[in-house]
Amino acid sequence: MIAESTRDNIFPVKQPLVLPVNTNGETKKDTVRKKSQERFLMSKQLHRFSTRALALQCAILRGELLSEVIRDRVRYLLLDFLAVTLRGSILPSSQTVYAMLRSGAFGSCNDEHGVTILGRAERMEASWAALANGVASHGLELDDVENESSLHPGVVVFPAALALAESLKSNVEDFYAAVVAGYEVTLRVGAALHPAATYERGFHPTAICGALGATAASARLLNLSPEQTTMALGIAGSMAAGSMAYLDEGAWTKRLHPGWSSHAGIVAARLAQAGFVGPTNILESRYGVLHAYSSAGDVSKLERHQDDEPLIMKVSLKPYACCRYMHGPIDCLLKIRQQHSPEPEQIAHISCGVLTGGRGLIMDPIEQKREAQNIVDAQFSMPYGAAIALLTGKAGLSVFTDSWLANPQLRSLMQRVECYTSSELDAHYPAEWRAAASVEMRDGRIFEESIRYPLGDPHNPLSWEQLEARFHELVSPVVEDEAKRLEIVERVRTLQAMNIL
Repeated sequence: MIAESTRDNIFPVKQPLVLPVNTNGETKKDTVRKKSQERFLMSKQLHRFSTRALALQCAILRGELLSEVIRDRVRYLLLDFLAVTLRGSILPSSQTVYAMLRSGAFGSCNDEHGVTILGRAERMEASWAALANGVASHGLELDDVENESSLHPGVVVFPAALALAESLKSNVEDFYAAVVAGYEVTLRVGAALHPAATYERGFHPTAICGALGATAASARLLNLSPEQTTMALGIAGSMAAGSMAYLDEGAWTKRLHPGWSSHAGIVAARLAQAGFVGPTNILESRYGVLHAYSSAGDVSKLERHQDDEPLIMKVSLKPYACCRYMHGPIDCLLKIRQQHSPEPEQIAHISCGVLTGGRGLIMDPIEQKREAQNIVDAQFSMPYGAAIALLTGKAGLSVFTDSWLANPQLRSLMQRVECYTSSELDAHYPAEWRAAASVEMRDGRIFEESIRYPLGDPHNPLSWEQLEARFHELVSPVVEDEAKRLEIVERVRTLQAMNIL
């Protein structure tokens, strides 16, 4: 039997709202589902750390029982996703994906069977639309992120959930449930992997965990049973991939990772729905995700305790157009600039304290990071982030450009940036992404700052008003009509039906 406490928490048993009811007050569909869940629990040795347990939590989640606080968080993150995806749709990397889809190799769905590609007129089958939107969403390096898992959940969950919900004509309650389930799986698996160990092996956590999270969201929208959801996750485990080799050459493949994960999630869920068999222990087995993609996997991180809030509540937004590991030091340097206005020519030395978990992304090798050659390089260069913050007082999209990359004053300042790691900063990682920075002037003055929660963290959040301003700033080149942008914002803030697209 499913414990009553399970029914009462954030993952309660799903019941359709309108169906014929039997004499016990249960619908026929609900009775079948309950018996399936009971068989699932009794026929398997269901461990609280298992793939099956995670699948069960997703399958029985009910959107209508989510608190308004959680629903508001879904809407908040959705608006952020739409902002970065619409703006990302005009990037060259996104354009190549649209060209591939237009080639006809994957068929055309420019009719009622196709779903929306954000920022575009053409439509495609759901899994390919998810790929296109996922690629666009990750191109700016402005998409949401979570501390413990060190990954980007929104760009894998929303492309799959939006595309499939549109295709299935899902109700908004199922959409809420799918998004929360997708974030939960993505972030729980990400924490269990131990991101530093995954980076060390050369894998991108967003790509690995994202395929599983997109699958969870898709499975929930398809109303899969716990057994089918387990199979879907097992299938997705063979689709999870994402190399960190993009760091060496400024390649676009990082942008592909969430797109492919979203695509894989829909395909995996549909395969499971059709009866395709996958492994039932894809996370915890000796050949499973936690062992294949990490040397420090911790299966206990998969467990959800009854009093835990959904992990979607722990997600941060990114105010700066670069790797999240750069944001803390940038916050410190922006404050130093605001308070002391150091003249760039008089700066002798800049020191940035970064987290060990991110040093391979933004710090090492420091000589290479000081010589960033393209925008992707700049987005993962602490010397670039530090120099641009001090020069301009900004770190948004407008200053991660080729023209700034070629600026002689910026290139000179980048050579004066040093980075370090310390046990003091790492002591609270990954729960807290602390950072520090100092600027030493040629006359001997030293300005220092530190931060506990970088801007955008749930403990230091952007308000709805700030998020809406960011939406207009990002989206205006794509949706020039302010009235249309305001309409999108209003539809997201109310979200009474799946009519946002």
